[in-house]
Amino acid sequence: MVSVGKIMYRLAQNCSYILQGPNGTVQSPGFPYGYPNYANCTWTITAEEQNRVQLVFQSFALEEDFDVLSVYDGLPLQGNLRTRLTGFQLPPPIVSTGMVLSLWLVSDYAVSAQGFQANYEVLPSHTCGNPGRLRNGIQQGTMFSVGDKVRYSCNPGFFLEGHALLTCHASLENTASWDFPLPSCRADDACGGTLRGQSGIISTPHYPSEYNNNADCTWTILAEPGDTIALVFTDFQLEDGYDFLEVTGTEGSSLW
Repeated sequence: MVSVGKIMYRLAQNCSYILQGPNGTVQSPGFPYGYPNYANCTWTITAEEQNRVQLVFQSFALEEDFDVLSVYDGLPLQGNLRTRLTGFQLPPPIVSTGMVLSLWLVSDYAVSAQGFQANYEVLPSHTCGNPGRLRNGIQQGTMFSVGDKVRYSCNPGFFLEGHALLTCHASLENTASWDFPLPSCRADDACGGTLRGQSGIISTPHYPSEYNNNADCTWTILAEPGDTIALVFTDFQLEDGYDFLEVTGTEGSSLW
């Protein structure tokens, strides 16, 4: 009994960090050799007034749906929750709206992964920050202040899902933000997927060109408990009577 207790104590790890300065690195305990079970760690990154914090992930691998990194736009309070990250897909850059950005890592009792590593940088509040690079894609544009534009394209064999051109606009309270979310590059024969985050774009393969025959695509949108999901169509053209889109949720399904 005593030896088991010692093992459990060694595996569990609580940690808390307060980070300041123009830039730095955040990584999970044990990275890249795996974080411990029962991890409960927070990082609070603080900038000076009239500045914001940009977080760019270099590596990300957490046991999907069981180990979670929560990102807060401010102090780690429920009302400040920005997004919850899990799984093995590299998240896009995150920029705070104010001078504080916080992270909270929680792992369960079994199975871990490599963990995560991210670089943070303090930016003036009037800049948008780098919107991120695309896997299997190309980013054109290296300036990220108000009025600057960034254009994306995909490598051969992949198509762009989302907006190819992003523009940095001035926002309320003397801050700035991109007008559209980061797009993604999908393989020509792939469609569907699981989407997380506050907003995003869903489009048929090759949109605005025609989609393939015999397409069978499923998109799953996940939100935080207590949140609702709004789906707003900006264009809709399917072969009448033969091709259809089924939307399902808590109130049944509908065919379009």
